[in-house]
Amino acid sequence: MCSVHDTVEFEKRGIPATVIITENFRNAAAWQFRGKGMDAHPYIELPHPVSNLTPEEMREVTLRYVDQLVRQLTG
Repeated sequence: MCSVHDTVEFEKRGIPATVIITENFRNAAAWQFRGKGMDAHPYIELPHPVSNLTPEEMREVTLRYVDQLVRQLTG
């Protein structure tokens, strides 16, 4: 999961970052954050799967998480 690695590297540089995953990758993300010393780092978890959604459906799903994304990047 390169996105977890990238998030950790940004955070180490003082740049707020988060990762967006689907629920099926929850354990993998938690394990990798723990392994990088950032056990409690937040992430955004979308329902799984998203690959079969139409662009409009994906837009609807995405919009439900905008506030959470802003909180994680500015909190």
